[in-house]
Amino acid sequence: MDLFARSWTALRRAVAELPDEDFAQPSGCAGWLVRDLACHLVIDAQDVLITLVTRAETEPTRDAVTYWEVSATPPTGDDPLDALIVRLAAAYEEPRLLKFHLDDVGSAAGRAAGLADPDLRVGTRGEVLTAGDYLSAYVLEWTLHHLDLVAHLPGAAEPPAEGLARSRDMLEKIAGTAFPASFSDKDALLVGTGRRAPADAQKAELGELAARLPLVLG
Repeated sequence: MDLFARSWTALRRAVAELPDEDFAQPSGCAGWLVRDLACHLVIDAQDVLITLVTRAETEPTRDAVTYWEVSATPPTGDDPLDALIVRLAAAYEEPRLLKFHLDDVGSAAGRAAGLADPDLRVGTRGEVLTAGDYLSAYVLEWTLHHLDLVAHLPGAAEPPAEGLARSRDMLEKIAGTAFPASFSDKDALLVGTGRRAPADAQKAELGELAARLPLVLG
């Protein structure tokens, strides 16, 4: 729960500190500018708020790792929902309005997460998780999107080290194997999810795992 808060706070702060011109730069998400990614984070924050008040009475069907649906096909940006995000982001016109909305809804999501009982069962996407597992899964979401945010912004703050480490651990559990020890946590996440192609030396180190990448999470 604490790591959710630290990861989410760091990501929102990184967006808040961006100069206006950075919102027109590409992000690490295919087909999205930084402003589009920031708009997606508003939707993510809404999802957190909705899920935490959607109580479930049945036994959990997923945990923080099995929450993720895994595909081998990277997004292209052509999905209708992805396209809608682009239109919504453009409607803000000024970055300060997008920053305000993310801070407003994002802060509420953070407060709701801090008040949530980790053992509370909640429903989302037709599945049941404990609130603790749901919020743990979002550490991976926030960390990956933080990396997306700063992909082409070398001066921007990167994700917290503990969030990178926890996200790598979850990705390795999803993969069913560890990434080479020579990979930094950031490299494991970028290469593992297809955000960066492995260098030749890295591909050799990956061995059989290389043929199973990327692990596209949705």
